[in-house]
This record gives sequence, structure tokens and C-alpha cells, in this order.
Amino acid sequence: METLRTAAEAAQAARRLARPLALVPTMGALHAGHLELVAEACRDNAAVMTTLFVNPLQFGPTEDFSRYPRAFDEDARQLEAAGVALLFAPSVEEMYPAGFDTSIDPGAIATRFEGALRPGHFRGVATVCVKLFAIAGADRAYFGSKDAQQVAVLRQVVRDLALSTEIVVVPTVRDLDGLALSSRNTYLRPPERMAAPGLYRALQAMADAVTRGETNRDRIVAYGRPQITGPLREAYLDVVDPVTFEGVPDIAAQPGREFTAIGSAWLGSTRLIDNVPLTVPDNAGLRAGVTR
Repeated sequence: METLRTAAEAAQAARRLARPLALVPTMGALHAGHLELVAEACRDNAAVMTTLFVNPLQFGPTEDFSRYPRAFDEDARQLEAAGVALLFAPSVEEMYPAGFDTSIDPGAIATRFEGALRPGHFRGVATVCVKLFAIAGADRAYFGSKDAQQVAVLRQVVRDLALSTEIVVVPTVRDLDGLALSSRNTYLRPPERMAAPGLYRALQAMADAVTRGETNRDRIVAYGRPQITGPLREAYLDVVDPVTFEGVPDIAAQPGREFTAIGSAWLGSTRLIDNVPLTVPDNAGLRAGVTR
């Protein structure tokens, strides 16, 4: 695996790699979810380029940029073992040199849910990803479905700016108790870690309600809320269109239509996010006790 620190060197090296070329952007502190992205990229492409860069633009002034976990040597070892051909690990100064003053504003989709809780977050995500897409010139870029709103934002950016990089989404990797893997899980104290799967159980309860025929957003969310107990504190639970991330007050009985149950909850100073897909069944709204 070749490791490069400058954008010019990385761009030149990427042009020499076989096609199709995949890009797997990460902020490091790798876990099994990241490695699944790399594995999927290796299966589908001739070469894989990965980035390790903790992007300051997507952190707010009171967020955890300085303490975000960093483990470069171990991350690099895992990436090389996984078959990555090229690792781009720039400094902040390399990505944002003096005079850097350009940003990508994704619009309304970036102001909802995560965007409302983290103003400017998706502007930072979109800006760094567009720059990485330009450096890599990759055919595909791989992201995890846990960050569903990030995926929706990046797909809109790629579509609106007519970028040639395809966004590929890989299913969420979970621990045995259902908790979605995240680098920030390392912040959780043992009692918090025990409570953490309650968020996933809440989303599962919402999905089960839809499977049974419930279509009203408020009632769907009400099925999930009892699972947010103990040290878990709800940040949001909702049902959204996976493309626009607009809330869906009532799910129309359209067999096969996809929606997403999204959720976020606090454990101490750490906030978890997760989501599960919802598919409207043939009998939506006809379950006993459901009124339309």
C-alpha cells in the first residue's frame, strides 16, 4: 500500500491505478464497519483508495474534534491487510491551505435533523467529499448506511453538480446486541454501552408497526419511544423520505415504497444515530385498530 500526504501526489498516484477505482473516505479509528466498506469496494473494483482525515469543517465549535479518536498506525496496518492500494492521509493544512474560502452548501436537506443539531455539519461533509472526489477521480465512493442523511446529502450534491463519482451504500454493521458500530462508541462508559441498543430497538419497533399496517407517523414514532429508557435521552425519532429527508406525516399505502425510520439519542455527552428501512406492505392501514 502506498501512503501519500499531499493532494498532488495522491491525484497522480490515483491516475496510475487500475479501473474501476473505488474511494473509501474515513476519519480513521477504524472498526468492522469501515473494513466492510473496504471489503465491498475491493470486491467490486480493480483498485481501492482510502483516506484518513479528521475533517475540522464538519465539527461545530463545541464538538469533539480535538478528542476524536485517532489511531493512524493501526488504521494503516488494517487497510493494507484489507487490500487497499493507496492511502491518502493529508494534514489539515494540506486540505485547507491559507486562503481556502470555498464551501459546498447542500441546501435544505442539510438543515434537517442532523443538520439542525449540527449547523454547518453537512456543508463541511460536502466540501471535503467533493474535494476528495476531485483528488481521487474515483468511479465509486463507498459510505455506510448508518449515516443515512449524509448519504442523501452526498447523492444530492453528486446529482446537482453532475459529478461522475457514484455513491455506493453498504449496510450498517452491528454488534451482537444490535448497536450500530461507530468510532464514537469508544466514548461510552459501561452502563451507557449497555443502554445503547435501546435506540436500535426503538427503530425496530417502528418498523414492526409499519409491517403490521400502521401508516400514521405519530403512531409509528409512539411505538418506538418506550425503548428510549434509562440513560438514553431522545434527540429525535421520525419517519422520513430517504431521498429528501423530509418528514412523512402519513405513509401512503403503496406496496414496495421505501421510507426510513431515523433516530438519535444521547448517552451522557455522546449522541448516537441510527436508522432502519421501512417498506409499506400490501395491507397498509388495514390492520385491526388502525384508522386512516
